[in-house]
Amino acid sequence: MDLKKAHVLVTPTSYGKANPKLRTDLESQVGSVTYNPTTKPLPAADLAKYLKGMDGYIAGLDEIHASAIDSADRLKVIARYGVGVDNVDLAAAKAKGITVTNTPGANSASVAEMTVGLLLSLARRIPEGISATRAGGWPRINGISLEGKTVGLVGFGAIGKQTSRRLAGFDCRLLAYDPLPDPEFARKNHVELMTMERLLAESDFVLLHLPLFPTTRSMVNREFLGKMKKGSFLVNTARGELVDDAALAGALNSGQLAGAALDVFPTEPPAADNPLLHMTQVLVTPHISSHTDGATDAMGWMALNDCLAVLRGESPQHPVWMKS
Repeated sequence: MDLKKAHVLVTPTSYGKANPKLRTDLESQVGSVTYNPTTKPLPAADLAKYLKGMDGYIAGLDEIHASAIDSADRLKVIARYGVGVDNVDLAAAKAKGITVTNTPGANSASVAEMTVGLLLSLARRIPEGISATRAGGWPRINGISLEGKTVGLVGFGAIGKQTSRRLAGFDCRLLAYDPLPDPEFARKNHVELMTMERLLAESDFVLLHLPLFPTTRSMVNREFLGKMKKGSFLVNTARGELVDDAALAGALNSGQLAGAALDVFPTEPPAADNPLLHMTQVLVTPHISSHTDGATDAMGWMALNDCLAVLRGESPQHPVWMKS
């Protein structure tokens, strides 16, 4: 189609913030652009209203349910600004012939950096030290060294691999589990591939890097946590839905786990009465792992280029689904 006649919806609130050229380039190439007027992902009911009359859609973490997709009368492409498509009803998109793309690898380095940051914060009790010092205290806080410890990566895709590379300099033992392992990368980077059960039993720190599928939803349940090494730590920068919050709170209260760091929750923001928010041994951050200048820039350009490619009648670089 003629791009100058195209109307594009952009909902990620960080789109173009680090690099305004993303917005000006998009606006110069298409007829009109509508941006998310809120500071949050759009619920399905609101999204349905915005999708009417749209030709392209650069999508954040909105509820892209069938009810919203059904209202799209002209939509040709959903370009996910991020790698996960668990919030997209792919069956509904396929039924309407709407191409779906994503941005694989764009935020891998940033999420890996955040994972290491949370891991160090847990091990060395950094937030506790900051709070105490600001309050006028000067406590002797004993931390845990990563040197000589065992770190297990549950999920060894792009982010898991980036995390393992960054942890290599800490002289810790690195373990990994993945349904589709990469033995060559593991060998070159001194990572031991093993079963989930053995990894959980031997790891002092367990880092979650799996995508959300029906088979991984609530996988970190009472049974999973019970298999973890007593006194170990959990870090989740993947998907909040991987973890059963109640089970995790129980494992922390019982002492089965010594602590956890969570950048993601099943419901975001979490309810004020979520017990994990009030535990001193739990670090919580507001889903910011991929919120860096590098990640948002890369995601923005990948989503923009694929959105415009589909509107021009060309094949996108990173299709999740497209007409054959």
